[in-house]
Amino acid sequence: MKMNFLRYSAGIACLVLASFTSCNELDLAPTNKFTDLNYWTSEAKASSVLSMAYSQMMSSSYYFADERLSDNLYEGRGNTDEKLITSGQANAALGRFANDWSFCYQGIKTCHTFLENVDRVPDMDESLKSRMKAEARFIRSYLFFRLANNYGDVPLFDYALTVEEANNISRSPKSEVIQFVRSELNEIVDLLPTKQEYAASDNGRITKGAAMVLLARTYLYENDWENVASICEQIMKGTYGQYELFPSYEGLFLPENEYNSEVILDMGYLLNLRTWSEMYDGIPLSVGGRINAFAPTQGLVDDYIMKNGKAIDEQGSGYNEDDPYVNRDPRLKATIVYHGYQWTDGDGVTSTIYIKPGSSADAGAANLDEYAGQGQNATSTGYYLRKWFDPTAPEGMAAGLNLILMRYADVLLMYAEAETELGKMNETVWNQTIRPIRERAGFTDASALNYPTSGNMQQIVRRERRCELAIEGLRLYDIRRWKTIETVLNGNPHGAKFAANNTQYIELDKRSFNPERDYLFAIPQSQRDINKNLTQNPGY
Repeated sequence: MKMNFLRYSAGIACLVLASFTSCNELDLAPTNKFTDLNYWTSEAKASSVLSMAYSQMMSSSYYFADERLSDNLYEGRGNTDEKLITSGQANAALGRFANDWSFCYQGIKTCHTFLENVDRVPDMDESLKSRMKAEARFIRSYLFFRLANNYGDVPLFDYALTVEEANNISRSPKSEVIQFVRSELNEIVDLLPTKQEYAASDNGRITKGAAMVLLARTYLYENDWENVASICEQIMKGTYGQYELFPSYEGLFLPENEYNSEVILDMGYLLNLRTWSEMYDGIPLSVGGRINAFAPTQGLVDDYIMKNGKAIDEQGSGYNEDDPYVNRDPRLKATIVYHGYQWTDGDGVTSTIYIKPGSSADAGAANLDEYAGQGQNATSTGYYLRKWFDPTAPEGMAAGLNLILMRYADVLLMYAEAETELGKMNETVWNQTIRPIRERAGFTDASALNYPTSGNMQQIVRRERRCELAIEGLRLYDIRRWKTIETVLNGNPHGAKFAANNTQYIELDKRSFNPERDYLFAIPQSQRDINKNLTQNPGY
């Protein structure tokens, strides 16, 4: 495999990552190697700083932790920050709030360091410099967008603050932050290449398409359907590069298919140089998992429709509660491990996963995967994860598989949702969006593929979005903007029908969501102790 620039240099840049930290996460004192005036002597050194910014745009830990804050996954072990948040016990001193804030602002610092120093590089090609500046501005916009979605009003600035400025800056209204992001994206889109204009060695770099998808999301999260539809329509027309659905849904998430035709933006990883290991605590124990720290909920499983296109509770669906995984949406098998699942490892060896209580006799003496109640090493919900399993990962699941941040199916689903909300969903739109997504998933029944003449179209589109994009870090933000989070994160979530001698669904620990408080994270108390101008969000 050819090692692309971003993957290689990010590993080098991370060696000096620690030098960017400070007491106030907003300031950037010129005490590290990258801000020394004698550092900016070559294009390669400038590229290392930009590569660091790429590595700070998103992390695998937040990618999966965001899902654990949604109704897709359940936190099964320990009193983690995510469990405290979803149980309504969070406070301003919580590490998750402080760490997320720090992560975003450290990435913003890196972008400012690059933007304010790259012109010092002698004899650097001006077109290359312009493009790299646009990449840094995208990353900065991406991080400000994340901050605004999680914290609401946040400090907004477009240069490296002094210590005094950082200790006294106030929060800017969320609307101003979003407008800044939109302005930046509109300005840089013409400075970025399309995906096809990059050389293969530059796979993974930010493109016109990525800028426009992020712009579409800024409108999606505010229910501005006209702008969502307009932007997505232009992406679909190929205005910002050529994208198409990858032929195989399961194959989309395999390392041999990285940077495929559907991927618009991802996080680049490479075995031994930069890896992630969250699946170590998500896959069955019998095939290499450590413990099960988080697992899919029954609610997610239930949203996968039948092969005939009907929901499981719909008349005529053919759903059998006693044999629940038969004739289901093929994406279920590509995403979730259930009892009786046929697991194929990286060597092509297939084994059966036995999870139902009492199945040890079928599995053998040591059935590590069998549900044994809450707080045990095995799954707490009766399910494990398959999606994002890297068959090339060594023992310990140190995966080199890229994690997708944006892909073309999301564009189609955003467009379908916008047209639905505008009252414009029709057979033509359906055949542009939902139908090809289902065809790619493996549906063949006409009743699943053809435009439905009845049913709640909003519900159909939202369910399609959930199942297509499950475990891709988007569900939390979807249920927030739909306001359904107030329902789905209140009460007891459920696991498989493995309780009371396999006659009842597992009842999991109660979740609690206070709409007066929990739409936003708390402003970290550690930052408010330094800067008295940082006001707190309501309820904390």
